[in-house]
Amino acid sequence: MQRVRSARVEVEGEVVGAIDRGLLVYVGFGRGDTDADRAWMLPKIVGLRIFEDEPAEHVVEAGSRAKKMALSVVDVGGALLLVSQFTLYGDVRGGRRPSFDGAMPPEEAQRAYDATVRDARALLSRVETGRFRAEMQVHSVNDGPVTLVLDSATRSPSRADP
Repeated sequence: MQRVRSARVEVEGEVVGAIDRGLLVYVGFGRGDTDADRAWMLPKIVGLRIFEDEPAEHVVEAGSRAKKMALSVVDVGGALLLVSQFTLYGDVRGGRRPSFDGAMPPEEAQRAYDATVRDARALLSRVETGRFRAEMQVHSVNDGPVTLVLDSATRSPSRADP
């Protein structure tokens, strides 16, 4: 996921999804991913405080003011651009050509992606998408840059988790 100033997805020269300030989220589903994984992931994405607040009142150095990541995409009125990307499950450990055996089969992944989009729209007012299984061109202006990887398979229980 990337914090962006803007992002858009094109398919065959047509813009199919575009946002201004928000999060560009590359969504991949692995074999064995469940509805519970999605239920953990989406609130985490929209709740992550990765947008900067106003500059702190104290001066850090020579007139500059420190900012900290304190706001979520919801807090800043931002949007999500969800782009399906099975290549996130590319395994390059055994040679020079990636294996995608860890990716969820396409029909099952389509259902998971559609459910993810539906659930995201229930959490956030502006959700745009790419096109599942299409050859897409993704354009973005990364803000920061801030890029994070979330994987439900590596989560551990924490008091801070939703």
